[in-house]
Amino acid sequence: MAVSKHFAGRDTVRWGIIGCGDVTEVKSGPGFRKAHGSQLVAVMRRNGELAADYARRHGVPRWYDNADQLIADAEVDAVYIATSPDTHEHYALKVAAAGKPAYVEKPMARHAAECDRMVAAFARAQLPLFVAYYRRCLPRFVKAGELLKRGALGPLTGVSYRLAEPHHRKDAQWRIDATSAGGGHFLDVGSHALDLIDYLLGPLAEVAGTAANLASSYAVEDTVALSFRTAAGVPGAMTCNFASATRDDTLRITGTEGELTFSVFGPEPLKFENANGVQTFDLPHPPHVAQPLIQSVVDDLLGRGICPSTGESARRTSRVMDQVLAAYYGGREDAFWTRPENWPGRRRA
Repeated sequence: MAVSKHFAGRDTVRWGIIGCGDVTEVKSGPGFRKAHGSQLVAVMRRNGELAADYARRHGVPRWYDNADQLIADAEVDAVYIATSPDTHEHYALKVAAAGKPAYVEKPMARHAAECDRMVAAFARAQLPLFVAYYRRCLPRFVKAGELLKRGALGPLTGVSYRLAEPHHRKDAQWRIDATSAGGGHFLDVGSHALDLIDYLLGPLAEVAGTAANLASSYAVEDTVALSFRTAAGVPGAMTCNFASATRDDTLRITGTEGELTFSVFGPEPLKFENANGVQTFDLPHPPHVAQPLIQSVVDDLLGRGICPSTGESARRTSRVMDQVLAAYYGGREDAFWTRPENWPGRRRA
């Protein structure tokens, strides 16, 4: 495999982070320091005091309170964009214009139109674009993929996923502000499940769905249901209830010879059941859950491997979410977050 022209003759990728907030404290930030062939050399946050504090605590040489300065830093080879979704396109286009690869937090953007522009910009610049759907590299889900690839379940006959959480009891936050997030919890956490299904079973087709706000005080959706077919034509269904009294997180993949059951977000072992009984695979997540994916990004840039989560794959997930949410928002091709009073699905007082 070819080394990215940006890193020819190099054995290390030097990273800068835009937006060193909570997600970078444990989930992702340390991964850029601990991955083989990777260094974290600069961080940026609009609040300079917080940026300086992060740099001090994590041993990062430089900090900025201006993203343009970090992007222009000659010792920053690639940029991790860890801000809210409303800024992903803005910063990604700047990184592409600077001739550097980017790794963007999920969801990739507020809607697929922003994703399209991001993918196009990096394609024009002949630069790689990666997205932080890190479950694609976690041991439990890699094992599920191995079982599926070797045909342990026989021909597949069904896929179902149910996610239920009492999020209607939580305080207001940016994740339920369409201007910042592009929707509700479905974009934030539902995207992880959709991307994982895409990873395990291929791109989804014949997507249809509906969304509503049935019990929450905020304006965006709190319940979503959708149906689809996998790349092999297997029927599937998914429901997300963010105003549930109880919790559930169960993904089930069924075949003629066996069934896989596992949690997308919880710590439960992977369960494989067939005529011979039940087998479990206890494969805990690493301390920094994004580190395996970050390692795959570094390996991809240095010509040592291929990262499974790209702008192209992440854009597919955003398109699926747009299809499901389109009726609720009265379309999602435009800046729908600027016209909440016209959302057909919005719950009225």
